[in-house]
Amino acid sequence: MALAAVVLAANLVAPSPALAVTTHVYPATQDTYANASSPNTNYNSQRQLAVAGSPDRISYLTFAVTGLAEPILHAVLRMQTLDTSNAGSTDGGHVFLVGSSWSETTLTYATRPAPIGPSLAPIGRVKPDTVRDIDVTDAIRGAGVVSFGISSTQADGAYYHSREDNEAGPALLVYTGVPGTGDTVILAAGDIADCRSDRDEQTAEVLDGEVGVVAALGDTAYEKGAPEEYAACYAPTWGRHKARTRPAVGNHEYLTPNAAGYFGYFGAAAGPPDKGWYSYDLAGGQWHVVVLNGNCAQVGGCHAGSPQEQWLRADLAASPARCTVAYWHQPLFASGGRGNAAYRPLFQALYDAGVEVLLNGHNHQYERFAPQTPTGAADPHQGVRQFIIGTGGRSLQADFPAVAPNSEVRNGTVYGVLRLTLLPGEYRWRFVPVAGQTFNEVGADQCH
Repeated sequence: MALAAVVLAANLVAPSPALAVTTHVYPATQDTYANASSPNTNYNSQRQLAVAGSPDRISYLTFAVTGLAEPILHAVLRMQTLDTSNAGSTDGGHVFLVGSSWSETTLTYATRPAPIGPSLAPIGRVKPDTVRDIDVTDAIRGAGVVSFGISSTQADGAYYHSREDNEAGPALLVYTGVPGTGDTVILAAGDIADCRSDRDEQTAEVLDGEVGVVAALGDTAYEKGAPEEYAACYAPTWGRHKARTRPAVGNHEYLTPNAAGYFGYFGAAAGPPDKGWYSYDLAGGQWHVVVLNGNCAQVGGCHAGSPQEQWLRADLAASPARCTVAYWHQPLFASGGRGNAAYRPLFQALYDAGVEVLLNGHNHQYERFAPQTPTGAADPHQGVRQFIIGTGGRSLQADFPAVAPNSEVRNGTVYGVLRLTLLPGEYRWRFVPVAGQTFNEVGADQCH
C-alpha cells in the first residue's frame, strides 16, 4: 500500500474547521508479527496481525509521518480486529515503541526489535470486527519514521487486519492545530485542598502545566468548606486557577450552612446558591457540559420529578451539541464503596439523552467504567462512561472492597488529574499523575 497522508476521510469523524484541527491519516508502511513457537519463521505472508501469549506472538508496525505544519495535539494508533469468531480477546495487547530498522519480509521472533521504554497504552478487551483507537501521543514528536510493537501475556489471542486489507488495516492518526485556548480540554479531580497536606499543591502544579477548564469535583476545601479554609488551604494551590474553574459542590461544603463558603468563594461560576447546578458549552458549541449538585437533601431531592432532575432533562433537550459530559461529586457506581442509588434518576436522564461521560469524586481514588446503563448493565452503544477522580490531594483510599460490574481501571495510590480532551465526535482521556508518581491510564472513545 502506498503511503498517504490525508485529512480524515468521510468514513471517519472529521473535525470542524471552527476548532482549527487537522487530522492526518498514515497507513502502515510495514506490518507483520513474530511467533515464539517458530522463532526463525517470518509470518509476513499470513496477511493478519496476531497478539497473544503462550506462545508469545507480537505484532510490529511502521508508519512514516510527513506534512505536519502545525503542532501535534493528539495521535492514535487505529487497529481493527478481524471478523472471525476467535479474533477478540480479553486483552488486545499493550503498545510500545520499537526501533525502525527491521523489515516485514525478514523479521522473525529471533530477530525482533527490542522495546524502547515502557508501554505507551493498553488496548484492553477487544471484540471481533471492532475498531480500537490507542493513544500514542507521547510517541509522536514530529515528522519521521515511527515503529510500534503490540504484545500480550494472555493466551487468548487477538487478531487484527494487516495493511494488505486496505481501509481496515492499521493507521496512525495525527491531530494537529494551534493549542492553548483551553476550550477543548477539561482538567478534572475532586477531594482537593487540606492545610494538613501538600498533595493539593502537587496536583495544582499539574494544572500549572496544562491548558483547559478546571472541573473541581467537590470537597474542594477541607474539612467543611469554610471561608477561612478556602482562603488558607484552597486559594494558595488550586485557587491560582480560579478564573478557569467550573466547580461542583461536594458534601463537605455543606458542613458550612448552605455551603456559604463554597458559593461565596466561587461566586457566579458555581451556579445559583440555592441550586448549585448549571451548564456551559465547550469546543465551539460541539460539546455541552452539565454540572449537578449531588447533595440531594439540600436541593429538593434527586428523584425523578425533582427540580434538579426536571431542569437536567430540559437542559439536555435544549442543547444542540452532539456530545455531552456531566459531573457532580458523589458516584452512583463505585468499587471503593459509597456508591449511592439516589443518583440513578439523574444517571437515567443522562442515559436517555445520550450523554457520553460522567465525572465524579467522593471516593479518594481513581476508577474508570465501561459505558453502562443506569442499572449497571454494559451498553457500548448508548451507555454513559463514568470516571471517579477523587485524587485531587486530600488523601487516598487504596482499597476496592467489591469490584463493581463494568469497572475497567482502578488505582488508589496515585494523586493526579484527569485530562479529558474534547474533539468533534470523540473524546480522549489521560490521567496526569503528580511529579514522582506513575500511572499509565489513557484511552479514547467516540460520541454516540
